[in-house]
Amino acid sequence: MKPTVVLVGRPNVGKSTLFNRLTRSRDALVADLPGLTRDRHYGQGRLGEKPFIVVDTGGFEPVAKEGLLSEMARQAREAIAEADVIVFLVDGRAGLAPQDKRIATMLRKEAKAPVYLAVNKAEGMREAMVTAEFHELALGDPIAISAEHGEGVRQLIEDALAKFPEPEEDEEIPDHPRVAIVGRPNVGKSTLVNRLLGEERVIAFDQPGTTRDSIEIELEKDGKLYTLIDTAGIRKRGKVWEAVEKFSVIKTLQAIERANVVILVVDADQDIGEQDAHIGGYILEAGRALVVAVNKVDAIDSDKRKDIATDLERKLHFLDFAEFHKISARHGTGIKKMLEGVDGAFAAAMAKLSTPKLTRALMAAVQAQQPPMAGRIRPKLRYAHQGGSNPPIVVIHGSATDHIKATYKRYLEGIFIKTFKLKGTPLRVELRSGANPYAGKKAQVLTVSQERAKRKNRIYSKKKYGN
Repeated sequence: MKPTVVLVGRPNVGKSTLFNRLTRSRDALVADLPGLTRDRHYGQGRLGEKPFIVVDTGGFEPVAKEGLLSEMARQAREAIAEADVIVFLVDGRAGLAPQDKRIATMLRKEAKAPVYLAVNKAEGMREAMVTAEFHELALGDPIAISAEHGEGVRQLIEDALAKFPEPEEDEEIPDHPRVAIVGRPNVGKSTLVNRLLGEERVIAFDQPGTTRDSIEIELEKDGKLYTLIDTAGIRKRGKVWEAVEKFSVIKTLQAIERANVVILVVDADQDIGEQDAHIGGYILEAGRALVVAVNKVDAIDSDKRKDIATDLERKLHFLDFAEFHKISARHGTGIKKMLEGVDGAFAAAMAKLSTPKLTRALMAAVQAQQPPMAGRIRPKLRYAHQGGSNPPIVVIHGSATDHIKATYKRYLEGIFIKTFKLKGTPLRVELRSGANPYAGKKAQVLTVSQERAKRKNRIYSKKKYGN
């Protein structure tokens, strides 16, 4: 399971800048305005072969009792409770602030994960000088970094993740799908789980783990086996399975990582929210096969159904690779079709794609639309082969592939998905450039031409002058 690195600190110390550097993105807004990040942001980071989840909290004021600051403090505290590592960021140029002391006191009392104190904005300053006053926080030796320039950041994360092992590569293809059921609170995840588990032939068990782990349940349905990874919080009361709706973003992200297929549950009776889009974005980023379950369709009229269809198309357009199923978890409508969608998505995610067929599809795609010129260079694509599953990865070899833009990669991804009918899974294209086999040929041709010219001159000279 990926370790979770949580960034905390008062407003405007550079947490969002560090988040963007660790995730190699600009997902967190960055500006010189205190309190800009009001909610938590989640992203994926990687140090060598070691992946991790990054959480950027809002500016943290532990003593806030009401209003926006109180909500931000609550969010930050929830993230801290679920952290594997905490990076407490302070501003080396502004110096030690009273709020830093309050946060440090709270971390010493409440944090169960190790805390790393990072003194940010330390570029161009002597480390001993910029960190000196922060020893007062009693959180170990302060580490001088520059989130903006990257100085000291790699060493900080190496130290923070040193005790976590690199993930083991799992080459074994599973014989049945691991299915995560995710969604924001009150969309009906618990009702859907209960509907799926509501038959005597179900074999269920709790997978041991930490308190924040999702529960895994074996489900047999219509002769097919599934492992449900539930994030709603299921517990057994006598012979009855009772689902209690809870929501933990980190638990949801970890369930997505462990799954082969994700069922994203959205509420047809509500507008599609930003949180739905965020979860969908993480599913896409993780490369997981997906089925979108539009729940509570029985509770809305025909006009509302048109509105929700438009809303889904507009706000979740980036999930167009997935099947959308209208269901009623309460009454069981559409559940069978939804599970068929899960089966199809799993098969697509695990599909074996032959090299000759991939290469033929690539050649047809290039013939229909060549890669755009990059200056005087046009990239050449020669052949393709499969590089992995869940999601399917297509590796394309050629020359000057580093000049190919993201739009053309998306075009190729669409071609492969359409050609191999991979409905329900994203697909990734990796481009690799080999040594140019024609490099130096021009010089060689010139040399041959010169040699021929010399030979002709010798023959002519011999005929004319006899020497």
